[in-house]
Amino acid sequence: MKFTLDQPGRVNVVASHRRGELRVGERVVVSSAIVTADRLLEDWPVGDAAALSPERLEDVLSLEPEIVILGTGERQVFPEPSLFAAVAGRGVGLEVMDNGAACRTYNVLLAEGRRVALAIIL
Repeated sequence: MKFTLDQPGRVNVVASHRRGELRVGERVVVSSAIVTADRLLEDWPVGDAAALSPERLEDVLSLEPEIVILGTGERQVFPEPSLFAAVAGRGVGLEVMDNGAACRTYNVLLAEGRRVALAIIL
C-alpha cells in the first residue's frame, strides 16, 4: 500500500507500508517501531499486541504524545484492557488499528499538527 502526503519541513511522514515493512520518508524500517513527527525509534521490542506490556508502552508515552496510534499488524488485535486504563490515566488517547489504517490515521493527524505517535508492530 502506498501513501503520499505533502508536508512542509522535515517531519516523519509514512510514505508506504506493506507486510513487514514501513517506509518513513526515504528510510525503510523492517522491525516494530515508534514514529513521531521528529523521531523514528526502530527496533521497538514488541512483536505481539496481545502481549504488550506497560513497560513497552512507556517507550511511547515518554515522548508525550496526545494520542497514540497502535498498529497491530495485518489485523486489528486489542491489547489487555488494563493498558487502555493506564494510557487514559495519563491523559493520552489510544487507538488500535491494523497497520494500514494506523499509517493513514497517523499521517492525517500529523498533517493536522497533532502530537501523535505511531507505535507499529511489524
